[in-house]
Amino acid sequence: MTDDYAFEGPPAAEPVRDNNPPLSVSDLSFALKRTLEDRFGHVRLRGEVSKVNRHASGHVYLTLKDDKAAIDGVIWKGAVRGLGVQPETGLEVIVTGKITSYPARSSYQIVIESMEAAGAGALLAQLERLKDKLRGEGLFETDRKRPIPAYPRTIGVITSPTGAVIRDILHRIGERWPCRVVVWPVVVQGEVACGQISAAIRGFDALSPDGPIPRPDVVIVARGGGSVEDLWCFNDEGLARTVAAARVPIISAVGHETDTTLIDFVSDRRAPTPTGAAELATPVLADLREGLADLDRRLARAGGRLIEERRTRYRAVARGLPARPEDLLALPQQRLDHTSSRLGAALSRNVAVHERRLALVRGQLGRSLLDRVIERRQARLEAVSARLDGIVPRRLERAGDALSALSRALTGLDPSRPKPGFARVEADGRWITAAAGLSAGQRVRLVFADGDRAATIDGGDVSPSSPEPAKARVRAATPRTKPVDTPQGDLF
Repeated sequence: MTDDYAFEGPPAAEPVRDNNPPLSVSDLSFALKRTLEDRFGHVRLRGEVSKVNRHASGHVYLTLKDDKAAIDGVIWKGAVRGLGVQPETGLEVIVTGKITSYPARSSYQIVIESMEAAGAGALLAQLERLKDKLRGEGLFETDRKRPIPAYPRTIGVITSPTGAVIRDILHRIGERWPCRVVVWPVVVQGEVACGQISAAIRGFDALSPDGPIPRPDVVIVARGGGSVEDLWCFNDEGLARTVAAARVPIISAVGHETDTTLIDFVSDRRAPTPTGAAELATPVLADLREGLADLDRRLARAGGRLIEERRTRYRAVARGLPARPEDLLALPQQRLDHTSSRLGAALSRNVAVHERRLALVRGQLGRSLLDRVIERRQARLEAVSARLDGIVPRRLERAGDALSALSRALTGLDPSRPKPGFARVEADGRWITAAAGLSAGQRVRLVFADGDRAATIDGGDVSPSSPEPAKARVRAATPRTKPVDTPQGDLF
């Protein structure tokens, strides 16, 4: 027993239980995420924007920093459009959101829900950068601005329907130029103001000139005075581009005379106040009426002076006229009578002058002059005739010789009269001109110059190598003892 106990040894110790079990990395990361979101679910931070990255998905990633620390931030796509200011590098802002973590990188960040400039200085710095951008694109150029119509029939007003601005504009237009006014009510302050004003401008542009609500001839965008933050919606880049692209001329009347917004630079005219905008858009009806009355008076005076001048001239002319109309014709009739009395003698003198000239010319046209002309023409005719007497016979002789030669050549080529050494082949009363027209055993007639002979076609081919044709060629080459002298013409 003792030995057995020695081999077994002391009993095994039980494992120690731990009250702090290990966590996974994911458990710890998500626990920290929940803690941050519960503890910092709503915070406001102030800092400078840097490293702005606008992702293709529409989200915006940035970094907020101060002189000692930095924190990453993200603005989801749905919240970007509702921001009071758009994030730009170097802009000092105040943001509102919640702190959360990104477990994949073990980093924390702020999810931004709203953003506003930290002060007027930051807003003005952002405004100057935006001005430089739009100025570089040419949106501030004077040559692209449209003229304001002198006599508008319809005026559009974009402003708040409840306020002193619309009452001042309507009152001023009614005093100066009573016309149709179309008011498009909008909010003129806050985050939604930019979108509503832009939609109103595009809505006025979309109206038809002859529709039930006619398109205005000019549009006034108006708002009362306020701080830089109150007027900031009129410094929106999208609103400025909408104003620049509008077809209807636009007058901006935002704030007081010292207030300047971005749409003041891109609009067609800037008014110091809303009342001033109404004055720029309309003429003064009373002044026009007074001007028309003055023109009418001047026209009446000018017409009176013209009539009086014509009356004076008529009287002056009338004083130079005789009392009776017959007196006007007396002198011309007397001149006519005097001229007609001298007409017969003048005609007689004219005839005498022409007779003398004719007699002078007739003396120069004697028979001797005509004879000399006839002699010269006869001499020329005789010279030409002498030349023709020598030329014509020679030409006729040459032409006769050529004709004789052609006749001899034609006689030698006549197939009806074969030349010596040649024969004409006839079969069945027709002339054979090719070997293909003959067949074996066919009867033919050979016509020579001195007679004709009958013959039969054997149908065999005569080759140059056969002995009989060779002998025939030799015999044909032997000259005749008594050649017949047949005249041969020259074709040329």
